[in-house]
Amino acid sequence: MTRVFSGIQPTGHLTLGNYLGAMRRWAEADQYRAESLFCVVDLHALTMDHDPARVRRLSRQTATLLLASGLDPDVCTVFLQSHVDEHTRLSYLLECVASDGEMRRMIQYKEKAAKERERGRSVRLSLLTYPVLMAADILAYGANEVPVGEDQAQHVELTRDLAVRFNQRYGHTFVVPRATLPPVGARVMNLQEPTRKMGKSDDSGAGVVYLLDEPDVVRKKVLRAVTDSGREVVYDREERPGVANLLDVLAACTGGNPESLADVYDSYGSLKKDTAEAVVEALRPLQARHRELCADPAYVEGVLRDGAEKARAVARPTVDTAYRAIGLLPPVAEPSLSAAR
Repeated sequence: MTRVFSGIQPTGHLTLGNYLGAMRRWAEADQYRAESLFCVVDLHALTMDHDPARVRRLSRQTATLLLASGLDPDVCTVFLQSHVDEHTRLSYLLECVASDGEMRRMIQYKEKAAKERERGRSVRLSLLTYPVLMAADILAYGANEVPVGEDQAQHVELTRDLAVRFNQRYGHTFVVPRATLPPVGARVMNLQEPTRKMGKSDDSGAGVVYLLDEPDVVRKKVLRAVTDSGREVVYDREERPGVANLLDVLAACTGGNPESLADVYDSYGSLKKDTAEAVVEALRPLQARHRELCADPAYVEGVLRDGAEKARAVARPTVDTAYRAIGLLPPVAEPSLSAAR
């Protein structure tokens, strides 16, 4: 059976882009068609300057929103990365296979490191090596498919390279995964800067719709979205990115086609109004379920505890095999009580 692994970082409040681009697809399709593991990759949140209390708070919120989006713990596995030691155990082995040059060629490292230097901060070593930890996240579970956005595709290619290299040097150990990209239109752009992805770590929330925004806040953000010069509603991502983004969001929320929807509207105002209402309605059931889950924290904690146990059972045999393959002695077993006597 196909196995799917995907993770999401608790580095900010989850956005409409996270939901339409990934979470909804996980809930509606991936968890049912494959053996699926969905992970809050909290260790990745430590690669930048952070507030420990905020990381804990966002980790819980992220896990709760994954469940609120429709992930069913009776069907898939939902857990926190830091609760399964096999991630860090395998990460070091893969660092012994990766090269410094590979790490420094990673586009996200270059971009994030540049931002840190602009702010006068030192760049943490973990930011450089985090793609190896991501590779460990995937390879530990023998995942065949990794649903990712285009910005993470390079990391999956690195994962494939490391898996092949390890297998060639030390014997077949890992499944070589493949990235599965979201359908066209699933990438939601910032409402104020429509050439830039809607990110949960954005400094300003004016162009970002967060999953827990109140309906009136959602409406205000969408109605204030940047459009383009001219008045004609045309779907053209290159020349009319603002309007195209609104049409993409409306299509994703209603199940329509952005090119066909463009023909329905003769003004930006009516497009914005309908898009705002479509987003509010798309988020309504998720927000209602989130409130229910927040009222029962013991349930969420139980899901994460059970999820970590299930994930550990899947990952440990592969990681133990990798330890033996690379040349490490297995731990000496404790003598049994009967033998000691």
